[in-house]
Amino acid sequence: MNGNSSTAGKPIRCKAAICRKAGDRLVIEEVIVAPPSRHELRIKIICTALCQSDVIFSKLVDPPAIYPRILGHEAIGVVESVGEDVTGVKPGDTVIPTFMSDCGDCADCHSEKSNLCSTLPFNITPYMPREDKTRFTDLNGNPLYHLFYISSFSEYTVVDKNYFVKIDPSFPPDRACLLSCGVATGVGAAWRTAEVEPGTTVAVFGLGTIGLAAAEGARLCGAKRIIGVDVNPDKFEMGKKFGLTDFVNPKTCGDKSVSEVILEMTNGGADYCFECVGMASLVEEAFACCRHGWGKTVVLGVDKPGTPLKFSSTDVLRGHKILTGALYGGLKAKRDVPILCKRYLDKELQLDEFVTHSVKFEEINKAFDLLEEGKSLRCVIWMDK
Repeated sequence: MNGNSSTAGKPIRCKAAICRKAGDRLVIEEVIVAPPSRHELRIKIICTALCQSDVIFSKLVDPPAIYPRILGHEAIGVVESVGEDVTGVKPGDTVIPTFMSDCGDCADCHSEKSNLCSTLPFNITPYMPREDKTRFTDLNGNPLYHLFYISSFSEYTVVDKNYFVKIDPSFPPDRACLLSCGVATGVGAAWRTAEVEPGTTVAVFGLGTIGLAAAEGARLCGAKRIIGVDVNPDKFEMGKKFGLTDFVNPKTCGDKSVSEVILEMTNGGADYCFECVGMASLVEEAFACCRHGWGKTVVLGVDKPGTPLKFSSTDVLRGHKILTGALYGGLKAKRDVPILCKRYLDKELQLDEFVTHSVKFEEINKAFDLLEEGKSLRCVIWMDK
């Protein structure tokens, strides 16, 4: 065990924001964070951002719901200690935890075609990825469950060695945390999954952080026309900063569907479509207005588990179109996050514009309010400010 001599190998008592019941406000309590086991590292969180997925999981009633749980998965922190068989990182290093494994050894990690690590496949589990145990307990010794292998709404957390990226400590932490999930997912979907080409037309369904990040990714790739779809007309002005050229409000389409409107606007459909809400009907609309012959629709939104999609097999056969999902935008964290960091420092990738609010850890419920009221894109939650 390597780390701070006063805490390495020992449990740490610290504060965490706990979701104890579906729909309840988070409560800040003292918790016990176990030392890292083999293949693990313990991180002191600097700051964390609120993602829509945290809101969804705070309200779930049916499985994979489980309580009490420590939410949070967009973060940056400093390594406090490491367990056995952890290489390439040491106490004091700055890291971004990620919810997708990147072992670097399996067939998927070696392939350019996938970011779905087959050593530790993505799964919505309340435990650590290698064993059905948590690293959190309350002061009575009761387990507190994990989210996405990160649980960053805690002053300290434990992550597996396959779930982090080491970055330069000088990188702004309230920008770096955005690359844990939302912004990286949207940008990556355009860049790595869709491979948007210069001069093409893109349609983005849902202009929250992920949708605007998909627009930003398409802009970086050189898309000529980027159509945003949202029921909030204010999102168009906001989206122009990320490359939006056109806007469709489903509420003002009259008797026409959104897909019909986009098909007319584009004279045959968009080259690339991104569904960023998590609604089966929008996936179907996106696929419907994707251009025949080569169009690609990328699903990024998280719908209720088991929600079916309905397509005509004849349309699928004749359309020659592609429909695919993209966890984490298809990014390989250890390869791609450093590239995104450099593109930000080179003033190519926009990150500043996504951070609309910041709060102290004690005000974490305010971050939830801002997001649910549609007032924020990303609210950064600072542990020590």
